[in-house]
Amino acid sequence: MPSIVDTVLNPSPAIKTHPIWFMRQAGRYLPEYRALRQSSASFLDFCFNPELSVTATLQPIERFGFDAAIIFSDILVIPYALGQHVTFVAGEGPKLGGVSHPDDFRKLATKLDRERLVTVYSALRAVRAALPAETGLIGFCGMPWTLLLYMCEGGSPGDAVKTRRWCYQEPERMRALLSLLENAVIEHALLQLEAGADTIQLFDSWAGLCPALLLEDYVIGCCARISRAVKERYPAARIIAFPRGIGMGLTAILALDDVDAVSLDTSTPLHQVVPLLPLGKALQGNLDPQALVVGGKVLTDAVAAILESSKTIPHIFNLGHGIVPETPIEHVTAVIEQVRAFKES
Repeated sequence: MPSIVDTVLNPSPAIKTHPIWFMRQAGRYLPEYRALRQSSASFLDFCFNPELSVTATLQPIERFGFDAAIIFSDILVIPYALGQHVTFVAGEGPKLGGVSHPDDFRKLATKLDRERLVTVYSALRAVRAALPAETGLIGFCGMPWTLLLYMCEGGSPGDAVKTRRWCYQEPERMRALLSLLENAVIEHALLQLEAGADTIQLFDSWAGLCPALLLEDYVIGCCARISRAVKERYPAARIIAFPRGIGMGLTAILALDDVDAVSLDTSTPLHQVVPLLPLGKALQGNLDPQALVVGGKVLTDAVAAILESSKTIPHIFNLGHGIVPETPIEHVTAVIEQVRAFKES
C-alpha cells in the first residue's frame, strides 16, 4: 500500500497528483465528530478508546475521501506514557503537572510504558483494515523540543521562559530529558508503523520557540536522529517533518537524509522553498486555516497560488497548521474539488 508521500515521489506517468489531507481533519468542525465526542467524559479517555478513535479517524475519509487518514490521538500521549500527569481542560487546553524544577523529572519512567499506549496501536490496526487500499495511514509523534515545552511549562508554552531558562541553568539535566524523549518518540513511531501506519509525521509545533544556541541539537539534531532510527528499522516508511516556525533552520531540515517530506507552516512562502527542495523529496502544505474559514475568492486564490507554486515538485496539499473548529464544511469540499480539478489539468 503506497503512502501519500510515495504517491508524489513515485507518481504514475498518467496522473499528475496533488494528494490532499488536512492536519486535524478529524475534529470539532465536523458535526459527526462533535456528536461522537459526547461519548466520553475526557479527551484522553476518548483518545484511548479504540472504537471511538477508529470512528473519529475514519469520519473525514468517509465524508471527503481524503487521500490519507491520520490516527486520532495526541502528541501528549508520550509524556503520559512516561508517567507525567496529563489532563485536558475544556476551554484551556492541556495541563501537565508535577514539575516545578528539573529534578522533578527524576520521577518519570526511564522508558515508554507501552501498556498505556496499547489502544493507540490497536486503533491503527483497525483503521488500516477499514481503509481503502489506496488511502494512506499516517501515525504521528510530538517531537522532543515541543514535548519538553509542554512538560516544563505545564501546558501551552507561551514564551517558554521556564524551559529556556532551565536549558541554560541545568544543561545536563535537560539534555538527559531530551534524550529520554528521543528514545520514547522513536519507540512510539516504530510501534505505530508496526501496527499499520505507512507514514509518520513528526510535529515540532513549537520549533520556533527554540533559541538559536539550542536549535541544532534540540530541533534539527533530534529530527535527524529520530528519522534515522525509524528508517533503520523500517526503510520503506516515510517521514514528514513539521518544524513550525523554524525560520532559517528550515534548510537544515530539508537536507536531512531520512526526512522524505517537509510540511510548511503558514508563515513560509512556498514559492521561495521550492528552489531549495532536494531531489527526491516532497513539500507539504501550506494553506492558512483562516483562509479556509473565510472562503470565497480569498480561499480559491490561496489554493490556486499553492498549486501553481508547487506544480513542478512533489507536493502534498495540506494546511499550514490544524483545521479550526469554526471551519465551514462546504469550504473543505470546495478546496478538495479545486485541488483535484487542478491535478487533472
